[in-house]
Amino acid sequence: MALTSKPLTPETWPAFARLVEKHNGIFGGCWCIAFHLEPGEGKRGAAAYRAMKEKRVREGRAHAALVFDGPSAIGWCQFGPPSELPNIRSKKAYEEGLRKPPEWRITCFFIDRERRGDGIATLALREALRYIAQLGGGMVEAYPEDYTGERTSSSFLCSGTLGMFEKSGFRKMRKIAMRRWVVARRVRPARTRRKAS
Repeated sequence: MALTSKPLTPETWPAFARLVEKHNGIFGGCWCIAFHLEPGEGKRGAAAYRAMKEKRVREGRAHAALVFDGPSAIGWCQFGPPSELPNIRSKKAYEEGLRKPPEWRITCFFIDRERRGDGIATLALREALRYIAQLGGGMVEAYPEDYTGERTSSSFLCSGTLGMFEKSGFRKMRKIAMRRWVVARRVRPARTRRKAS
């Protein structure tokens, strides 16, 4: 069966939740909420994070491209405007060199442990860019890690790899940590079909 994608919405929340639950809440109960958190919202525990994430999804304040194999979600790429995803890694260094914030951020990926190495992250990134185009496009930033030539756990690379983003048309803008880069590309708005008169 061919893989498909759908955006994270209240309708796809159950599939998203099943994937998170299969992996014990992800990274000690994160529920993919860390990049959403404002100062003072952290250290609440898995149950609170689950509720916070679901609330954001139901309010339209959490975006992701979910990859499906049949009815099961097997991975995702999280994206959103900076107001939705204010908490990024190496934030102090990032803000020191910031000239203009992007319209969109891509902050993390998660892939089912049984499907890692199958190209799911690349597909999720492509679909996230497609959804961004449908939402009006604009400048998109991401903050991947560069481990070129070194071995590291794929579960550790939740921000994606520099090579994957470069192959998807992103350009290196600046370095904000030993292995972390700001990369960016502009996404054109999707064309809308004109209605026949």
